[in-house]
Amino acid sequence: MTPVWVDIEDHDEVLGDLDIETFPTLLMARGDEVVFMGVVTPHATTLERLVVEALAGGLKAGTDEEALDLLERVRAFMSAEQHWPA
Repeated sequence: MTPVWVDIEDHDEVLGDLDIETFPTLLMARGDEVVFMGVVTPHATTLERLVVEALAGGLKAGTDEEALDLLERVRAFMSAEQHWPA
């Protein structure tokens, strides 16, 4: 996994029609599969457990079209920006 930070206040075009209302919202993907998209409490241990589970393959790929579309827009954004991933 390569971590990428997209500040949607600075790069709201990445969201397309998706409306993020709660922060922090996290998108995690493995290849072309979204394994998590949702709100995460702002606690380091919660995030750590989620990332460890994803790295271990314990999160199942989802089929949420909004999440898959967002993943594609994030990838396009990364390709267009020279400084990404950060």
